[in-house]
Amino acid sequence: MIATARPTAGHPPPLETDVLIAGGGPCGLMLANELGRRGIRCLVVDAKASTAFNPQANATQARTMEHFRRLGFANEIRALGLPPDHPTDIAYFTRYTGHELARISLPTAAEAIVKIKSMTGSWSAAELPHRVSQKFVEETLRRHAQAWPTAEVRYGWRLERFHDDGTSVSATVRPSEEGSPAQDVVAKFLIGADGARSSVRQQLGIEWGGSTGVQREFMGGKMFAIYLRAPQFLSVLRQPKAWMYVAVNHQRRAFMASVDGVAEYAFHAALRPGEDADGWTEADARRVFAEAVGVDVPMEILSMGTWLAGHALVARQFQKGRVFIAGDAAHLFTPTGGLGYNTAVEDAVNLGWKLASVIRGQAPLSLLDSYEAERRPLAERNTGYARKFADSVGLFAAKHELEEASQRGDAERELAARHFNEHARLEFNIPGVTFGGRYDGSPIVVGDGAPLPPDAPNVYTPTASPGGRPPHAWLDDGRSLFDLFHTEWTLLALGPHAPSTEAFETAAQALAIDLRVVRLPQASLHELYEAPLALIRPDQIVAWRGPTAENAASVLSRVTGR
Repeated sequence: MIATARPTAGHPPPLETDVLIAGGGPCGLMLANELGRRGIRCLVVDAKASTAFNPQANATQARTMEHFRRLGFANEIRALGLPPDHPTDIAYFTRYTGHELARISLPTAAEAIVKIKSMTGSWSAAELPHRVSQKFVEETLRRHAQAWPTAEVRYGWRLERFHDDGTSVSATVRPSEEGSPAQDVVAKFLIGADGARSSVRQQLGIEWGGSTGVQREFMGGKMFAIYLRAPQFLSVLRQPKAWMYVAVNHQRRAFMASVDGVAEYAFHAALRPGEDADGWTEADARRVFAEAVGVDVPMEILSMGTWLAGHALVARQFQKGRVFIAGDAAHLFTPTGGLGYNTAVEDAVNLGWKLASVIRGQAPLSLLDSYEAERRPLAERNTGYARKFADSVGLFAAKHELEEASQRGDAERELAARHFNEHARLEFNIPGVTFGGRYDGSPIVVGDGAPLPPDAPNVYTPTASPGGRPPHAWLDDGRSLFDLFHTEWTLLALGPHAPSTEAFETAAQALAIDLRVVRLPQASLHELYEAPLALIRPDQIVAWRGPTAENAASVLSRVTGR
């Protein structure tokens, strides 16, 4: 529970908490879950009335699903959004009722549950991606966060000001309702997960690095978004339904993702040079939608607005003193590849166990320095991939001839088909991006100098080299190897002749580290990890591997920041 300090004369008592989180989006809510499950007090404030109304992000990547599995609600997430048998194809058309140019077919939610156990190589994983709108994910994250006794979530409250005195952070939060009294808060740490216009980042004076304002025919410049309900849309399609529909024509470039698989859609159109949508009416929205569809389709507009594509920005710092930034406050993406929301979730996963370790007194304050050291290079990497995907889809020039009923039109469509079939596999089959992120060079990873596979978007080569995701395997009894990992630290003892783990167990006890030894005698796992011992962090990253436990004390000291 959040504690209330003793009041002083004339002032309401301040709330005392361990972590104050500004922002109740996926990053802030995920962090509340990571802290709540560890018994750490946290308070989440967000000026919005509730979780997102608009669909926002549309794809939960496989690594994010593995983290949801670790927290126990991956199946809940997979049941959200599209019906279990709804296609998750991404299809490219001249217009949605015109020529189909390209398509990539991916497993439905129902198929993903079955297929995952037989997939190997790049997709050897505990979970596959899931196509679900962020609005549904946020509802689930919020419900689970609020279930933890030590976590409090307040929508309709905004962070007004804060001050870091070196030993704690004093802050003022205020209800969004006009005239409501403010509340003082004293926290050990403040996390700014408050979005692209982060007031926390601005008060800290942290500048963006990277690029912005990139102009492309599509996914570079101002975009017009409509959240709509169109029950008759599927009846006008000439081709099989998909999850995402991309329109490629000289008049209007757009994409549209199905929100519920029935009638609701998230539609986003690129504005042409000279167009200003800020004053557009519903009639303008219907016109733009018809330009992408190819015919008029009755629709109900649930919301509409503009946003800017063309960002690849990473904050120059992720921390100042006891204040951290995460999610869109720390990195801003063009949403190709769906990497912004998924990178934000992993920020929370990385920071959560470190904050808990410091607050519990199990690690020094310096452990938190590893957050920026690990996550900032990952943000640079991921914004780079998103920029590459945006260039691929957005720099393609859609000519007038693309829709002609002529030999010239046939030739243009053939060219577009080749391009977008290649592009679809570049952007939407990305195990390398999803699983291949690494923390090489981190001060709390004990590297072993082993050669690493190349970092490529569409291929992932499992490796247990410290600093990356542990290789996954399905066990003979049908369980995922990841399901055996401990909530905190796990020492894998692999193969029929694994060495003694006593030194690690003794050192862990002396250092107050919550360590569980998992013994698995299968020779295949020893071969997969290329070592009989592997130490797995609470965020399911390999921290160390080796042949014996002789340096256990120094290894555990290093990986916990001592």
